[in-house]
Amino acid sequence: MTDPETTTLAAPEPAGEGLDARLVVERGSFRLDVELTAAPGDVVALLGPNGAGKTTALRALAGLVPLTGGHLRLDGVEMDRMPPDARPVGVVFQDYLLFPHLSALDNVAFGPRCHGATKAEARAQAAAWLERLGLAEHGSAKPRRLSGGQAQRVALARALATRPRLLLLDEPLAALDARTRLDVRAQLRHHLAEFEAVAVLVTHDPLDAMVLADHLVVIEDGRVVQRGTPADIARRPRTDYIAHLVGLNLYRGEAEGHTVRIDRKSTIATTEDLTGPVFVAFPPNAVTLHQDRPSGSSARNLWHCEVTGMETHGDQIRVALTGELPLAADLTTVAAAELGLRPGARVWAAVKAAQTHAYPA
Repeated sequence: MTDPETTTLAAPEPAGEGLDARLVVERGSFRLDVELTAAPGDVVALLGPNGAGKTTALRALAGLVPLTGGHLRLDGVEMDRMPPDARPVGVVFQDYLLFPHLSALDNVAFGPRCHGATKAEARAQAAAWLERLGLAEHGSAKPRRLSGGQAQRVALARALATRPRLLLLDEPLAALDARTRLDVRAQLRHHLAEFEAVAVLVTHDPLDAMVLADHLVVIEDGRVVQRGTPADIARRPRTDYIAHLVGLNLYRGEAEGHTVRIDRKSTIATTEDLTGPVFVAFPPNAVTLHQDRPSGSSARNLWHCEVTGMETHGDQIRVALTGELPLAADLTTVAAAELGLRPGARVWAAVKAAQTHAYPA
């Protein structure tokens, strides 16, 4: 079950400055058609599965992929046909692409030198950026001597040293291990909060997007399926992909008052009183499982299901179920053992109406 509709939450309108783009790129059978607007100071995350078109959109903004339609304006200036090196754009690539033969200082100085600064001026600017990002003592180090987090910050300093009006970040944390990623994510959030122009982040990691971005634009199959604030998208997902990312069970059905009919057999009771097409969502930890049909339960939603899979999910066990309604449930390891859960086991799944959330489709 997927639905391509966007939310009613519109993209922010730039007030004379910022980014105003409709990126249309056709490559073989694939077509990208994405609208992006952002005001100075905004951080926008492009989120989506592999092959959705996120990186193509980023490369189009950088001028590395030509547009076949649409427009691209930055601070009111048309950039559609502007060559990449003439655009006020800074890029942090996924693997950083630092020059291995140059020190951290000279890597950062490279941009200002290309923009006409003298060697002394460029190195002075680079030193200031390294100090700002907490790397002053690493200026003479070559990239191979830097940790992953340090290399990421050098790459960010190099992109910022040209004072871009548009900062593009392509999976900037993907190359880091989990422990380093946690620290660098917090540092990057701090630096992006100080950035006065537009930043566009491409990621497939929902946590990176939720922490770093002010606005999310979710792309699937080359088009926008949802846009909004992180909180809005986390609370009201509109596709299976988004629901999976934020960890919710999601269904689309037809509402009649407090009952939503999912198909001919299945209904979900909700506290919302709605009419017409709706989505219903609830978290896996709202689902309780029982070996026998519970009697006297306060849960208004009850389905007979079969266990199809189990996997560790944090400190819990996530159980995949199918039957009257396909869903996921989170249980403690002890609870899963007491229920004797295994693939093929039959159980009853219950969810209280108060733990569901219905909203118009």
